[in-house]
Amino acid sequence: MAINQAKFIISNTDIKKCPEPNKPEYAFIGRSNVGKSSLINMLTNNKNLAKISGRPGKTQLINHFSINNDEWYLVDLPGYGYAKVSKSLIGSFDKIIRSYILKRENLVCLFVLVDSRHEPQKKDIEFMNWLGQNGVPFVIVFTKADKLTARVLEENVSCYKKEMLKDWDSLPQVFITSSSSRQGKEELIEFIEKTNETIELG
Repeated sequence: MAINQAKFIISNTDIKKCPEPNKPEYAFIGRSNVGKSSLINMLTNNKNLAKISGRPGKTQLINHFSINNDEWYLVDLPGYGYAKVSKSLIGSFDKIIRSYILKRENLVCLFVLVDSRHEPQKKDIEFMNWLGQNGVPFVIVFTKADKLTARVLEENVSCYKKEMLKDWDSLPQVFITSSSSRQGKEELIEFIEKTNETIELG
C-alpha cells in the first residue's frame, strides 16, 4: 500500500466530535518532542501535514487525517509527559488522551513513539503499562534512529525491551524509524495494510 492522499479532517478535544467511527483508525502518541509530527509527515509524503514545532507540547488537540480517500484515519494525539504548558493544561491533555484511547471504538492500534537516543523513561513505561492493563492494542515505534550508530541503537532498544520485560511476559511489535532517512516507513505502512485486511468496520 502506498499513501497517495492525506487530508486534514478535524481537530477537537471531544471524541463525540470525531469523525464517524466507521473506518480503521491508527493514532500516534509519544512524549513531547519525540518527533511525532515529523514521522507522520514522512509516512504520508506531506511535509506540511502535521505541524512541526521545536516547542514541546505544541500538539494540544486530537487531529484527524483521512488517508487514501477515507480508506482509514490517521490521528495525531497530544503528547504526554513534560511540556512547557500549565499544570491545568497538562491535566486536560491527559483527560483528552484517556477518553480517546478508552472510548474510541474504531481505534485499531496505537503507535507509541519512543526516542531511541534515551534510556528507558519512566513516563513511557508507565504509559505502556497502563495501555496493557486496559487491553489497548499498541506497537512501539523508536524514532530518530539516524542520530545513533547501529551499535548504540541496538543497545538502547535492547535496554528498553529488558526494562519492559520486568512487567510484560511478551512485548508488542517494535519498529525502528527515522524521519530523516525514512527508515521504517515501508514496515509501518505494511503493518497498517495487513491489519486493515483483517478487520471490518462500518
